[in-house]
Amino acid sequence: MIGNLPDNVLQALLEKMPIEFSVLDSNDNVLAWNKHETRIFKRPESVVGRNVRDCHPKKSLQKVESIISEMKAGEREKAKFWIDLDIENAGSPQKILIEYHALRDPDGNYIGCLEASQNVTPHRKLEGEQRLLK
Repeated sequence: MIGNLPDNVLQALLEKMPIEFSVLDSNDNVLAWNKHETRIFKRPESVVGRNVRDCHPKKSLQKVESIISEMKAGEREKAKFWIDLDIENAGSPQKILIEYHALRDPDGNYIGCLEASQNVTPHRKLEGEQRLLK
């Protein structure tokens, strides 16, 4: 990153980002996440510090473990997939984009993982252009 952000600006930025994310350390423990009150994939605050294996449904755990293992081995930098998910008050299943990104230090060593999720259903309806605000 070029430049430095004051802590209060960084905190505001992380909450305002149009995605929700979780961050793991190099030992697969949950460090933090944003958008706590409005998350698609809600979790209790007690998850902070726990192993990611304790946070995912059993049906997806093997895939999560495989992705993280490949990132640690340097075989993968990211994984992208999407699911249809029933979200409360949405009226119909929503298309959820989920991405995992390896976090590496300047020497390329694995230091953790970023999991980012976003409801892309509204974006799929965009047509044409809107270059200026209306």
